[in-house]
Amino acid sequence: MTKILVIEDEESVRANIVRLLELEDFDALGAANGVLGVQVAKEQVPDLIICDVMMPELDGYGVLNTLRQDDVTATIPFVFLTAKAAKEDLRQGMEMGASDYLNKPFTRKELLKVITTQIEKTAKFQKKADEQIASLRINISLSLPHELITPVNGILGLSEMMLLSADSMPPDEIVETAGDIYGCAQRLERLTKNFLLYVELELIANDPEKIKGLRNTNTDFSATAIAEVAKQKAKQAGREADLNLELTDAPVQISETDLRKIVEELIDNAFKFSQPGTPVSMINSFKENNFILEIVDLGRGMTLDQINQIGAFVQFERQVYAQEGSGLGLFVAKRLAELHGGGLQIESVQDQKTTVRVTLPM
Repeated sequence: MTKILVIEDEESVRANIVRLLELEDFDALGAANGVLGVQVAKEQVPDLIICDVMMPELDGYGVLNTLRQDDVTATIPFVFLTAKAAKEDLRQGMEMGASDYLNKPFTRKELLKVITTQIEKTAKFQKKADEQIASLRINISLSLPHELITPVNGILGLSEMMLLSADSMPPDEIVETAGDIYGCAQRLERLTKNFLLYVELELIANDPEKIKGLRNTNTDFSATAIAEVAKQKAKQAGREADLNLELTDAPVQISETDLRKIVEELIDNAFKFSQPGTPVSMINSFKENNFILEIVDLGRGMTLDQINQIGAFVQFERQVYAQEGSGLGLFVAKRLAELHGGGLQIESVQDQKTTVRVTLPM
């Protein structure tokens, strides 16, 4: 049963609304003022709140502001009851996070329509969230075990071979095998760190104070940091001659660690999904106090649907392409850019050209 809280200081109005809602099979609660309304909302966590604007002690704006600061009540749909219909009043409430307005006096039909609209919106939002969670679970179950077991099998198999054949293996073969083991361990370490970072970023995304702290960092010599990472990844891929850098130093509102992580994941993808001998370029520019970094490759590209579906543990066309990776790195880069007040966009023409554009505040 849908639970609705009515916060209204006029007893007759409150009683009438509560009675009407009960007749429509809602679980209706009443609160005589804003202070009591906040208390009831936190204790009962209703599915919808209907609140008068003009009240003593704590008005409707104060109620809304208080509830939006509490994780438990922050997302509850909130409808204002008001006799004030001025545009500035409506704008103030909507900017604070109100879901809708209902002007006094109102009819039964108008009240039920507002309630129905908000319930339907919540249901759609919840359905979408459930679908995203289900999709994430499926992608994790399909992708993560494979990504973990592949380097683990490499480490176990190669190390076992060394243990059994160390006496007969020539020194150069021992060195080569040890290098392969180290490569498997690096892959496993990177996946583990990316997964832990992904979880950390999702927690930060739901905490305004942590987001604020995250954005209170900067990198003064951004081009220097970007170039160092790009050259290192090019060397690892054996494609130093393919790397083209056109970078200018400028202060960027992001920590150097996070900036390097974004670059690491994006340049790694550019080399991974393009052929040796084709250029991979990194170019930065500045627009409206924003730092813009573009990574361009001439690889296989992505479709528009694939771009729109970017998420953790989503990898496209794995049955056709046997490359390593879970899609987690690209999602982490995108999330980092967004949490720092920027963004990440991809423009791609399949089998021709892909441009990944990262925007960050300066």
